Amino acid sequence: MISLHPSDLQRLHEELKGAIRAHAAWHRRVSRTLVCRLPPPVEDVGADGHLHCAFGVWFRAQGEGVLRGRAAYATIDAAHARVHVLAAGLLEELADRGVVSPASFDVFVEAAGLLRQEIDALRHEVAVALRSRDPLTGVYGRGEILPALREARELVRRQVQPACIAFLDLDHFKDVNDAHGHALGDEVLAAAARCVTGHLRPYDKVFRYGGDEFLLLLPGTQLDDARHSAERIRAGLAAADLAGTPSGECVRLTSSFGLAALEPERPVEESIARADQALLHAKATGRNRVCCWDPALASRAVPSRDLRAPVPEGMLPESRRDDFSARPASPDSAVR
Repeated sequence: MISLHPSDLQRLHEELKGAIRAHAAWHRRVSRTLVCRLPPPVEDVGADGHLHCAFGVWFRAQGEGVLRGRAAYATIDAAHARVHVLAAGLLEELADRGVVSPASFDVFVEAAGLLRQEIDALRHEVAVALRSRDPLTGVYGRGEILPALREARELVRRQVQPACIAFLDLDHFKDVNDAHGHALGDEVLAAAARCVTGHLRPYDKVFRYGGDEFLLLLPGTQLDDARHSAERIRAGLAAADLAGTPSGECVRLTSSFGLAALEPERPVEESIARADQALLHAKATGRNRVCCWDPALASRAVPSRDLRAPVPEGMLPESRRDDFSARPASPDSAVR
């Protein structure tokens, strides 16, 4: 999947739609020239026409940017060049003979159709990536959690690779909103997400569950390694300047983590609940720490998470609210 911030994905999506319209206009012009037997435009006859048309200019620029190294780019680039070469051949044939052969035209039509399929596949990939991202932080949205975790758990079940998950919660984030407003709070959340992503491997995934809470998927990782990764992220977050206040102060926040392994015999929802219990323990025992799930935590009554229910923007999930009145009292449950 294309990994870009939603604002960049949106821009790519809009630019791609414009480039597709430009290519369609070029295709209509070539078809009109052939059908009406008109003099061909000079730019359509040259062998390098694909480098100068509107679609080609835009697309090759993407090859130096967001599409660099992607297999789809090379496929579309080659298909686009071939369509232009075939079109130039038809126009030259028309100029020389006053007519084009059905066989040559059929080859052009088939090549143009294949190019359009490849372009449509790219547009679909961009659209899917755009829908899967949280618009504020750029990480994966909540709706992507269960499918990704179930896929990872299947690899665990088949003994392909282990996997762990971690809940991450920013400590005292509510104080930032209360003191400086939600706009600065949003800036902090976006910066925290970038910091977390920067400390992970390319194939790790970060999801925004809601509010200031994130879920991390760490494939190919045993629990001890996951703890080391979480400690590295925790230290990086604690040292990061996440935003600046109007008075010039830097906003820094610590974070708490709860870890659990994805186990082959357990549904992912149970692993999520375990990571949640570990996170609650980390918060209750002082914050700014990493806790792994332990069977001793199973006695704690923690509301189960329903990942199908949406969380309104800016709202914390039930199990993350400061009001613990819905939970049985425990010696350390007063700390958040």
